[in-house]
Amino acid sequence: MHSVLNANDPAFHDAYWRHRLDYDLGHLAGRTYWQTVADDLDRSLTAETLSALIAADLDLWTVPNQPMIDWAAALQRHALLTGILSNMGDVMEEGIMARLAWMATFPVRIFSHRLGLAKPDERIYRHAISALGVAPDEILFLDDRLENVEAARALGLHAIHYSSHGDLQRAFVAAGFTGLPQPPAGPSIQ
Repeated sequence: MHSVLNANDPAFHDAYWRHRLDYDLGHLAGRTYWQTVADDLDRSLTAETLSALIAADLDLWTVPNQPMIDWAAALQRHALLTGILSNMGDVMEEGIMARLAWMATFPVRIFSHRLGLAKPDERIYRHAISALGVAPDEILFLDDRLENVEAARALGLHAIHYSSHGDLQRAFVAAGFTGLPQPPAGPSIQ
């Protein structure tokens, strides 16, 4: 993405993340987000550049972790309710849903931009609990960001910090989850 805008990596990184929460919260729509990033870098944003940035951003966030996708499918076959709770902007949701057919297999899909809330705000977890229709202590929440895991735990969810398949499997077993499909073991694909 930094090469699309002809910007050095540190400057691009700063501009990308400076406004990302506003994008994820829906305060900035996709085009406005990218215009703001381009403005921060003193670059012009053409329709072609915008399309290239959106495609590259989607490429970054849609690298499949097939063992986790397979595990989710196994949980679904085991008749367990599954859901997605993700911080993402409007254009990201559209692109991800178009690219990743397996996302549609999750009956509950909560995207931050639709609610104007983002993890780790406790209100987005409360929304997810309500959407799932079960007690917090019946929910297993996985996330790669520790602050999101801690926020989920504060509301009574079983929450595991995902950093690798092996760590996930060990935490899953240590939590006493038995009789369920086991998470993948071995090295993570991230």
